[in-house]
Amino acid sequence: MTMQRNELMTWLQQELAVDMFKDYAPNGLQLQGKAEIGHITCAVTASLAAIEAAIENGSDLLLVHHGWFWKSEPTVITDWKFKRIQTAMQAGLNIAGYHLPLDAHPVLGNNAQLGKVLGLELLSQFGHQNLLAEGVLPEVQSLQELTNKIENVLARTPTVIGNPAQSIKRVAWCTGGAQGYFQEAIDAGVDAYITGEISESQYHLARETGVAFVSAGHHATEKFGVQALAKYIETHHGIGFQFFDEQNPA
Repeated sequence: MTMQRNELMTWLQQELAVDMFKDYAPNGLQLQGKAEIGHITCAVTASLAAIEAAIENGSDLLLVHHGWFWKSEPTVITDWKFKRIQTAMQAGLNIAGYHLPLDAHPVLGNNAQLGKVLGLELLSQFGHQNLLAEGVLPEVQSLQELTNKIENVLARTPTVIGNPAQSIKRVAWCTGGAQGYFQEAIDAGVDAYITGEISESQYHLARETGVAFVSAGHHATEKFGVQALAKYIETHHGIGFQFFDEQNPA
């Protein structure tokens, strides 16, 4: 089945409540390509490798979490940015990205999906733009048991600050580069906080507060939302998809 690009973009805008978020990059269509969408490649980031995979897959749309045109990057279209855009344009490939709206969506979002694969029951969303999630494990586990679960599910060894024997029941989490929200998680009274990255200061906060800190990888923690979104599109509109999993260790 196929769907008009503009119709799909409007539907996604509504489903993800894009207008509710203040973000660091545009959400939605970032590069216009073919007018009809018949196949989707989804990926965490709109890298050159993902663009090339989408073209090889015969896709009309590359659907990502990390799109283009971030506030902190150069605005000129040269070098690596030129190569990405040129490659996509020559193939007529549409590029659409959803950043914070995909993080925070209560069902399809990165937080919701990470909690699901880790066996966490989502109780609430809180913090800046509801970007943090809070939930509970089915039963009390040791930090080591939780670490083992994360390593098995994400296929990478997380960085963990805390006593492996300490008991964990209540957990807060926020995928990606959300280490700066650790204090909010501590204030919420949880036993552990899971995110994608770690900075120097989180080591000391974890040691001095007793709240465990888990850095499980930016890419690894954000693989699930975009796949859930692509599956949601397939279910509602019959557009098939493939997931391109670039092996990013960060």
